[in-house]
Amino acid sequence: MRIAVIDSGISLPNAQATERAAFRLREDTLGIEQIPAHPDRIGHGSAVAAAILAQAPAATLIDAQIFHDRITASPAAVAAALRWAVGCGARLATLSLGLSADRPVLRAAVEEALSHGLLLVAASPARGGPVWPAAYPGVIAATGDARCAPGEVSVLPSAFGTCPRRLDGAPHVGGASLAVGHLAGLLAAAPPSREAALAHLHSAARWHGPERRLV
Repeated sequence: MRIAVIDSGISLPNAQATERAAFRLREDTLGIEQIPAHPDRIGHGSAVAAAILAQAPAATLIDAQIFHDRITASPAAVAAALRWAVGCGARLATLSLGLSADRPVLRAAVEEALSHGLLLVAASPARGGPVWPAAYPGVIAATGDARCAPGEVSVLPSAFGTCPRRLDGAPHVGGASLAVGHLAGLLAAAPPSREAALAHLHSAARWHGPERRLV
């Protein structure tokens, strides 16, 4: 499966993306420009990619950079990266980010990508209100579930839970951001349609319902 990691880049010794591009707001703020990709300066996208490959080592990665020196990006840049990934033949894309408000430019790009049959996995925090794009209809929401080891999944009321930790034990990058990568790796072996993919996750789930803490 061709998987687009829309993030800070992919810099892994055992992973080479077949296509790479970066997207950012132009200096005059009058649009988005596509520029050559650079090495991952943050480590965020590389951690997500590593989680994907741990479950799906044969996956083909597409590197769509939207984060450059920090974890912020304009909704228009995210939308441009998503459209580019679809044009590169991505069958699944990850978005380890969450906006506090719906943005029309992002919604339009998501709806267009879904209409092309793309499976889109986006981060959904375990607590708080809805975030976008995870809250858009058709997007598969992922969140961290401490019960889940790598390769395990839980079915929660509004998201699928997966492992929130890095495989190397490093503390950087975790929670819903990393859960997106783990879930994408599991979906790489699922049937291509969204309905079949969701059925696959439900059948593979080890837990159903929210995590309950015993006092």
